[in-house]
Amino acid sequence: MHKHPNTPRMLRWRSAAAALAATVAATAFLAVPSAQANEPSDPPASTQMPAPAPGFPLPTPHTQTAHDPASDFTSKWTRADAKQIMAQSDSQVKPGQNSMSPDVTMPEIPEDFPAMNDDVWVWDTWSLTDENANQISYKGYDVIFSLVADRHAGYGFDQRHWNARIGYFFRKTNADPAKDKWNYGGHLFLDNTSIGNTEWSGSTRLMKGNQVNVFYTATTFYDVKERNAGGGGIAPDAVIAKALGKIHADKNGVTFDGFQHTKLLEPDGKLYQNKAQNPGFAFRDPYTFADPAHPGKTFMVFEGNTGGKRGDYRCKNEDLGYAKGDPNAENLAEVNSKGAYYQTANVGLAVADNKDLTKWHFLPPILSANCVNDQTERPQIFIQNEGGKNKYYLFTISHQFTYAAGMRGPDGVYGFVGNGVRSDYQPMNNSGLALGSPTDLNLPSESPEAPTPNQNGRQFQAYSHYVQPGGLVQSFIDNVNGVRGGSLSPTVKINFRDGVSKVDRSFGKNGLGPFGYLPTNVHVGGNGHYK
Repeated sequence: MHKHPNTPRMLRWRSAAAALAATVAATAFLAVPSAQANEPSDPPASTQMPAPAPGFPLPTPHTQTAHDPASDFTSKWTRADAKQIMAQSDSQVKPGQNSMSPDVTMPEIPEDFPAMNDDVWVWDTWSLTDENANQISYKGYDVIFSLVADRHAGYGFDQRHWNARIGYFFRKTNADPAKDKWNYGGHLFLDNTSIGNTEWSGSTRLMKGNQVNVFYTATTFYDVKERNAGGGGIAPDAVIAKALGKIHADKNGVTFDGFQHTKLLEPDGKLYQNKAQNPGFAFRDPYTFADPAHPGKTFMVFEGNTGGKRGDYRCKNEDLGYAKGDPNAENLAEVNSKGAYYQTANVGLAVADNKDLTKWHFLPPILSANCVNDQTERPQIFIQNEGGKNKYYLFTISHQFTYAAGMRGPDGVYGFVGNGVRSDYQPMNNSGLALGSPTDLNLPSESPEAPTPNQNGRQFQAYSHYVQPGGLVQSFIDNVNGVRGGSLSPTVKINFRDGVSKVDRSFGKNGLGPFGYLPTNVHVGGNGHYK
């Protein structure tokens, strides 16, 4: 149990965040049309992309041009793009410091962070939303969903993944986020009712009336006991599923019931790698949304890997993305000789075939990171109006230890901007990095289970970031200078426009807002229940 740190009672806001806070505090609940756009982020002080750094290759040019969602165009996050992470990093810092720009560095989380809940570890978290990513207050309650695992079951924090369930938390919308804790409602689904024996991340949408659709990753582990004991290794099954149920709220709080589960998608082995091709395949994290450019259609983004047997892929010049004649470019043969072809992450796309959202079909990936990274987890599409035109931000998260040979980057949020769901996406800040935990990128990459003493003690302080309306970013605490987490981090704020982002250090206290701050901006369900 950690002592509760001094949390800010007052938050300093800029315009968009102020509007968000005012909405949160409102006591009159109004029905809001589902077509309402996302709350836009504040712009950073400058929207100029970082200048080229001497000694590094130029990033790949990207047009941001939109393509038909059903076309076979896949944007590439290239090695030339990702090399900009190191180009924008300081090679002269003392070992163990933060080498990244403050513009993309998450402020340091205090070691004496509070435990969100004494009975469960909490990690990947998302809000109750509508199809446009608005965050819903239902009858006066804010509701969030998290992966949870029992703190007292005898396994350790790093064994939580194969014991994960979706839990939910709620608190009154007019609560003080700096002092009022989230109430834990328990597991969302009854025991032994979901598809698979483990529930991994997804998203939750309020539908008509009090119906909710929970899109989730249904994972089945066949060696849970062995894994909990430190062994195991049998590849799990993974499918994308949904559960349609009902939400209820009264003076006592929030409950759910009536869930009916439907299997939606399994990896096809062609566009998206499957278990037979790679025991470590990624197929998870469904996030559904409506696209104003294609009325009546519902899309889904998810994490995948390029189809094909692991190790068969070979890096191509388009994966490297260097301009012809660039003196700092890598040699294709050398890149392949290092084994960079083992990293084949992509962001997948699917479209619903019926209004019930029970039938879907795959479309080609919208982004590939072949020969750059092996994980593009928890992708989101965030649409915001910039200068009278909708810009599409694709946010995803990734680890430093999943980068390909010759690449380096921190745990954190990576972002890309284009003119449509399927675009020639421009990596934010030229590199893709939008927000990372403090890291010395001059030192080798590591993992949160076994960091070495000479690295920055907060390189794994937070992960599984979730970008909210207004540029607020929520994550969970993993490892703060050796103190393991399992609770929600302080919310931070990034200002972004035109593909450029900057951490807003005027938000909260030196850039750190309240722990677990996921405010709502759309109110439904009637007058609500209050303190």
